[in-house]
Amino acid sequence: MSIPHWPAAERPREKLLSAGPRALSDAELLAIFLRSGCRGQNAVELARQLIRDFGGLRQLMLADQHRLLATRGLGPAKYAQLQAVLELAKRHLGEALRRGDVLTNPDLTREYLSARLRDYDYEVFACLFLDVRHRLIRYEELFRGTIDGASVHPREVVRRALEHNAAAVVLAHNHPSGVAEPSDADRRITRRLRDALDLVDIRVLDHLVVGDRASVSFAERGWL
Repeated sequence: MSIPHWPAAERPREKLLSAGPRALSDAELLAIFLRSGCRGQNAVELARQLIRDFGGLRQLMLADQHRLLATRGLGPAKYAQLQAVLELAKRHLGEALRRGDVLTNPDLTREYLSARLRDYDYEVFACLFLDVRHRLIRYEELFRGTIDGASVHPREVVRRALEHNAAAVVLAHNHPSGVAEPSDADRRITRRLRDALDLVDIRVLDHLVVGDRASVSFAERGWL
C-alpha cells in the first residue's frame, strides 16, 4: 500500500510533525529523505531494504559513490543529498561548540570529534584551537597517515596554534582499527606536544582518541 493511503498517524512525515523526529525509526527517517520509493516498493519499504542491504544506517550513509549509484532506488542526486546531510550535521555540532566553553561541553566535544574522525580508514591527527575562554577558534586536521599511524610534528602544531592566537588546544586522533585504547606511542607524542606548547604558554586541555563506538580522554585518565 502506498504511504498516502496509510492512516495519518503512521505516515512518517505526519508522525514527525506530531511526535518529533525521535519518535521515528531509522527507516521512517530515511523514507522522508528519499521522498519516494521505486516500482513495487513505497519509500518506507525501500528504506528498510537499503538499511538491511548495507548492514545499517551508518554504513549506508558512509557508502562510496560507486556503490550507491549502483543501488536500485538511488542515484547521483540522492548521493549528493546524503553527503550534504552528513556535512550539515558536522557543521551544526561545530557551531554549537563555538557558542560555549569546550570544557563545559565535554559530551558535545566528544560527539563533534567522533563525527569528524571515526569513519576515516586511515589515521588523522586533529586539533581544536581555543581562545582564552576555551571557545572554539578553529578545528583543523593537521596530519594524515596510514591505517596504523600518522607522523605528528610538534613544531607544526605549535606554529598553527600561534597563528590562531590560541590559548589552549584539544588534541584528537582516530584509531582506524576501531579500538580507542591509547598506545604507548600516543602517550609519548602527547607528552612531547604538551611540553612544546607549554613553552609558548598554550595549554593542552585534553587528547581524545576516537574509536568506532567510544573515545578515550587523556584528561579523564589523569595523563595530562
